[in-house]
Amino acid sequence: MNLTENIYKLKGKIMHYAWGGDAFIPEFLGIDNPEHQPFAEYWMGAHPLASSELYTIEGQVSLYKLIKEDPSLMISESVFTRFGELPYLLKVQDVKDILSIQVHPSKTEAEKGFDREEAAGIPIDAPYRNYKDRNHKPEMLVALSDFWLLHGFRQKAAIEKVLEETPEFTILAPLFKREGLQSLFQFVMEMEQPEVNAILINLVKREIRKKNDGELTKEMPGWWVAKLFEGKDEIGNIDRAVFSIYLFNIVNLDPGQGLFQGAGIPHAYMQGQCVELMANSDNVLRAGLTPKHIDVPELIKHTHFESIVPAVMTGEDVLPGEKIYSCPVPDFGIAKIDLTAELGYSNTAVSLEIMVVTSGGALVNNRLVLKRGEAFAVLPGAGYTIQASGTCTLFKAFVPVV
Repeated sequence: MNLTENIYKLKGKIMHYAWGGDAFIPEFLGIDNPEHQPFAEYWMGAHPLASSELYTIEGQVSLYKLIKEDPSLMISESVFTRFGELPYLLKVQDVKDILSIQVHPSKTEAEKGFDREEAAGIPIDAPYRNYKDRNHKPEMLVALSDFWLLHGFRQKAAIEKVLEETPEFTILAPLFKREGLQSLFQFVMEMEQPEVNAILINLVKREIRKKNDGELTKEMPGWWVAKLFEGKDEIGNIDRAVFSIYLFNIVNLDPGQGLFQGAGIPHAYMQGQCVELMANSDNVLRAGLTPKHIDVPELIKHTHFESIVPAVMTGEDVLPGEKIYSCPVPDFGIAKIDLTAELGYSNTAVSLEIMVVTSGGALVNNRLVLKRGEAFAVLPGAGYTIQASGTCTLFKAFVPVV
């Protein structure tokens, strides 16, 4: 179709995953949710299963379809040559319940895994399939609220301490000291369910009691373990991923702080709202805390078994009002733009850029008016100016110059 403009308002897709809250995203988008459905994510991109739509003079048109029809116009020749698609997916997320313990494969390993499952004849939509595409899935999140997640393994001394001071874990301490982190993690994650229950039942009961008595804070693993069992009449089989909550770093991000999740880093979002930018992929290897497909051996094969200190970012000033968060991948970049009545923002899109307003209101090129929760797309090479009558914050997703 003929596109007469180079900037378009964009409508994303709502994803109703069970772990999502029922208030933040409906309020963010200005819609009602009388049935209190879980609104987990708002997708802005060209994912083939849930593409955003552009508001054109011919009505709402799929961004995925437009890119397929004219990739050079929509994402630039250089981006299409390198990636063959829009390589990123921008999201707003509302995490009410802890997500699955997960790891993402590298691009090389994703290609091997995809080809292996294709050769085995596993249907692409099979619930037990690990690799849905041949791409890696690095992620960059920036907190919109007080945000909590698990990210990578704790330092060796901290793990030794928790093993020695937690009565149920003392039997695991010799294994860790003798054989290291991978052996410990593999042992607990491949343990038979009766053994998991036997080790964790008293621990879980104690954490629930301590949380109810106000003895725990969110910095403590026990607070999150107890949260898993809120509203349940009985404990039943205990998810073995509970071990991970004691072994991983518990990270708390303030609004505006960011964290990159690269291939092989085990992680799980636990609570809060964020903007997330990720490669356009569905490849997730899971180890627990989810009804979805779990493949512990495959996850272990791709996990980096090393202690890390989470590299929390605050963004680097680039232009007045703009901070860019360093993403060590070619697929995407993300910027936070803070405007006032006195401070506007002007730039030229180096790729297809998608922007979403997270607070306040904005005026683009003196013609497109946007409020909180609304998004727009800028075609490659288009110049634009954004102004605000008061304070306004936007997040911008783009592909770095290739």
